[in-house]
This record gives sequence, C-alpha cells and structure tokens, in this order.
Amino acid sequence: MSTNGRSTNGVSTNSKDEAPGGSGEKQQRPANAEGRVPVETASGQIAAVSSEADVAAFVRRLQQLGPAKATHGGRLIFAMDATMSRQPTWDMALALQADMFHAVSAVGGLAVQLVYFRGAGECRASKWVSDPDTLAGLMTRVACAGGYTQIRKVLSHAHKEAATRPIDALIYVGDCMEEDVDDLCGRAGELALQRVPVFLFQEGTDQRAERAFREIARLTKGAYCSFDAGSAAQLKALLSAVAVYAAGGRKALEARKDTASARLLQQLK
Repeated sequence: MSTNGRSTNGVSTNSKDEAPGGSGEKQQRPANAEGRVPVETASGQIAAVSSEADVAAFVRRLQQLGPAKATHGGRLIFAMDATMSRQPTWDMALALQADMFHAVSAVGGLAVQLVYFRGAGECRASKWVSDPDTLAGLMTRVACAGGYTQIRKVLSHAHKEAATRPIDALIYVGDCMEEDVDDLCGRAGELALQRVPVFLFQEGTDQRAERAFREIARLTKGAYCSFDAGSAAQLKALLSAVAVYAAGGRKALEARKDTASARLLQQLK
C-alpha cells in the first residue's frame, strides 16, 4: 500500500520514506513449489556453498557488458526479497550496501533506489538517494515478514522507472522463486529492450530459483552469482563492482586502487 494513495505496477512509493517495521508471521510456503521451505537458524548461518565458477562467470559477464553510459549520472535499483527467510541476508546487505557508495565516490556519484517486498503482497520503493547513510536508514526501518516472492513487481517497477529516466543496473538479492517463470522472463524482456542489465545474487541452492535467475540474467545481458554466509567478502566486491559499472563503466573500475578491485580486474582480463 502507499502512504500517498499512489501505486505503480503494484509497487508502493513511500514519499516520506517510512518503511514500517513489525515482525509479521511467517507464511508457510507451498510444498510443491520446488523451492525449499526456508530454515532459519539461531546463528543466522546460510546453508549454501558458494561457487567459484559462478564468481568467475559473473566477472566475465561484467566484462562483456562494456562501458556504461553515465552522462545522466549512475542510477541503480537495489531490490531485495524481505520475506522472513531473508533476515540473515538482509542484515548482511545492510552491512555491505554502504560499500557500493564508497566504491563510486571517485567516479562521480551514484543514485540508488531501494525496492523490497514482504508479507501479503506488500512491495515498496524508496525515493532515490545518493548517500549510504540515507539508504542505511531506510533499510534499518524494514523488518522481514513472511510471504511469497514478488519478483514480477520488482521487474515491472524497474521497467517503469527506466521509461522515465535510464537505469544503469538492477541488483536483486533473494533465495527462491515462487512465480511463473515465463511471466518473469516476459518482464525481463522488457528490461532488455531498455538496456537494463539485471544482476541477480542468490542465497542458497534452490534449483528452480537458479534456473529463473540465470535466464533473467541472460535475457537482460546481466549476470548471476550465488553466495553464502561465508562469502560476504565476495558479495561485497561484486556489489561494489556493479555499482562502479553503473556509475562509470569498466574504465572507472580500472581506476580503483583497492585490493578487491585489483583481484576483480585480474579475473576480467
């Protein structure tokens, strides 16, 4: 729902940037959805094994994309599944999102919009922000709540935003997919026509989600990568790489002098 009574493609835009908390009750996911019923642990550990091959494929894909056109200033949509199973990853993303801004500080800036879904059909988009503290403030006011995935709304929202002003990249972080894959591919095709690459980061090993995420990445000329709780450093480097790409392209990434960028550039050669 929307605080100002306006809704776009099922995504509510909160003009006051209020992201209400509330734990919500976890909804039982359907047993026949091929995706696992998520299991939360007291330690917040994520039972998955990150793939070095996925990381290598990710950076190769980033190389093939070519330089971004940042004449309008980098614009990136950061979308997350905020259903109950995502709580550990949400906390990780909150800790890492600031690095996306810091990575592009010398490139010329980056505007980021936070999009998340949770609960019974709730999907919201924040205003566009250009500093890590503001985005962190928005994320800390969001509490995960049980519900089904709403990836279609995320893709449709990105399509509408790109029709208004170019979007350089869409990042999506999630673990499962409970929607019609052909419908999602149709929405991805719309983004492909707008030249919006989608970078999908999957927590866990849900095969149905992986197939869908890889296809969305292929259609939009984006990239797919899996991660686990032990690969936070990899996720940090890759999120920063996408942010730098959105803000200034490969040349901007090459201009970075930190260790993580050097490692990425070695794989990009």
